[in-house]
Amino acid sequence: MGPSFEVTLGDITAEHVDAVVNAANTSLLGGGGVDGAIHRAAGPELLAACRQLNGCAFGDAKATPGFGLPARFVIHTVGPIWRGGDAGEARLLASCYRRSLEVADELGARSVAFPAISTGAYGYPLGEATQIAVDTVRATITSVELVRFVCFDAALHERYVRELR
Repeated sequence: MGPSFEVTLGDITAEHVDAVVNAANTSLLGGGGVDGAIHRAAGPELLAACRQLNGCAFGDAKATPGFGLPARFVIHTVGPIWRGGDAGEARLLASCYRRSLEVADELGARSVAFPAISTGAYGYPLGEATQIAVDTVRATITSVELVRFVCFDAALHERYVRELR
């Protein structure tokens, strides 16, 4: 049996789960959007821990402790930059969700909160991104018991609700 799913409208930095997923850039050294918010909320220890990881490739995921966050872990993943859909973006985005769940499984995390990876500054179309997220999480077999999609606005929340039906 796969994980149960939840969709919530809110702030991923306030999620009480085992692991939150950070939509990071390849340096892992902070940025805007979700990445900046997670770094600010977790505190300076997160930046120091990320420096030790030596970056992350597109589609991969790496973990650090959660430091000042309610979550025990932060799983940093680097989503693709939207280039029109013919540059392997779908494969890379699916890999972000799959690798994040695999890393969560390795950490023993049973609950994971995801943002909408690549839909902010990286420009991935929301409809396609939510379908890839839901389909990939449903198809990835791990011991994660709860996946929560944390949405930053009502329109995105509604897309996830529709996609999970």
